[in-house]
Amino acid sequence: MGPTLGIEEEFVLLDPSTLQTVDIADGAVHALAAAGGGIVAHEFFRSQVEFASPVCETASEAWEAVSAFRRRLGRWAGEAGAVAAGTGTPYRTRGSGHLSEGERYARIADDIGGITAEHQINGLHVHIGLDDREDRVRALNALRPWLPTLLALSSNSPFWSGHDTGFDSWRAIHSRRWTTFGVPPAFADAGDYDDTVSALIGVGATLDRGTINWNARLSSVYPTLELRVCDAQLDPRSVLTLALLIRALAAAGAATAVRPPTSSAREGTVRDAALWHAARYGLGGELVDADGRLVPAQRAIRALFEHAAPTLKAHGDLDVVADGLDRLVRRGNGASAQRRAIRGGVSDLADLYRASLSADDRM
Repeated sequence: MGPTLGIEEEFVLLDPSTLQTVDIADGAVHALAAAGGGIVAHEFFRSQVEFASPVCETASEAWEAVSAFRRRLGRWAGEAGAVAAGTGTPYRTRGSGHLSEGERYARIADDIGGITAEHQINGLHVHIGLDDREDRVRALNALRPWLPTLLALSSNSPFWSGHDTGFDSWRAIHSRRWTTFGVPPAFADAGDYDDTVSALIGVGATLDRGTINWNARLSSVYPTLELRVCDAQLDPRSVLTLALLIRALAAAGAATAVRPPTSSAREGTVRDAALWHAARYGLGGELVDADGRLVPAQRAIRALFEHAAPTLKAHGDLDVVADGLDRLVRRGNGASAQRRAIRGGVSDLADLYRASLSADDRM
């Protein structure tokens, strides 16, 4: 069965005729929060809705939580005359947008200054439940080399201000402007992690542990390792594939009793460049693999799957993830799907968002 699993998804609400953000998240949260099966909350802007699943032990539990909420959100958005989209960036934004209420959001906006207006990004965050903090740090270290491949698989934000950015994940490029970003350093142990985080508090926009913005971190609230590298996903099957794959990688890493890695200047520089490369090209060419080499994307994905396969099999998730990855490789990531849709115009892209939100009734 493996460690527990929690899934957080961020969605954006859009005008169906222009795909511009609409500030109606208050209505969505009010209408959907009482339904149970997870937590529905506001995000940074009033055009965003966040869903956090219950703690799940099995793939079927995660699937039911994610797909059920998406169906409810899709129905609500349709009735409200809007489109709910699982995309890393909205097609168009309303200028600076309107922040959700709350002192914390106001403080963050003040801290990041001119970045605020463009921080209209949506992610998929995966929480892996590991009770022991040392296990979490070992898992964090083990996941570092795989982050660029995970980003390429999940890239789903090609558009900004109504134009194709040329990047598969424009969300990842936006995120690079935060005080902390990208692949975290390798940590000797939990104490080293805590000392590093403590030194960052108050630096730049690092208000507290919750504003550490590495692509992977220890949660500041739950006994989990939190993966934040993925864009929000169009469809629930991609969500499940990525979440189960991440759980297997984390579990394998936590169980590895090896000497903690060192993070050299060369390694850190290559890993950071590998994330930019993955955000730019997605699955369309080459990726930097776990050994720091530029290889064909399919080779990097195959290495990722082969590394995770024994743990996936032990968890009973091997076939689900194999099918999901095969689908991603054949059809392309979300950015590819969005680019195909926009050829028919904004209405076709809106149709893709609607159809994908709760696509696939069965796991």
